[in-house]
Amino acid sequence: MRGERIALGVLGLVLLAGCGRPYISPLAPPPYRDRVMAPYEVTWRALIKALARENAPLRAVAKDSGVVASDDFVTPIGVYADCGRFGDVPVEGGALVTFTVFVQPVNSKETEVQVNAKMRTQGHRKGNSGKLKSDPVFQCASTGRWESNLLDAVRALVRE
Repeated sequence: MRGERIALGVLGLVLLAGCGRPYISPLAPPPYRDRVMAPYEVTWRALIKALARENAPLRAVAKDSGVVASDDFVTPIGVYADCGRFGDVPVEGGALVTFTVFVQPVNSKETEVQVNAKMRTQGHRKGNSGKLKSDPVFQCASTGRWESNLLDAVRALVRE
């Protein structure tokens, strides 16, 4: 009798767990790479000016090696960060984003820019239901919008 109750309880828990929606993480895209049709010095100045206009919190700026690294900043999930979904319901909330930009000359008239982004949830929920939770932390993938907007701003500043 007692063994049957335990077996029924375990079966009930398994059935309830089977009804839950699994978390599906996003596929991480490769680093964002693009070229700017301007010399390294001009591109570097435009990049720094574009980051200042974005009010990006910078941790390290090394012109000699062509590297800019940011501190964490918060962005809404879905704008710059894709943090996956629970079944058919997207994860919503806020994500912490850091980026590293690498700038290197290709030739005297062209510069290559690569942006590596790392993102994770800060506060999240399933869809628009309930309060934001900080645990567990999910890794997110970039939507590519921030990087694309940054390079568009750099190109516009180069033309000025």
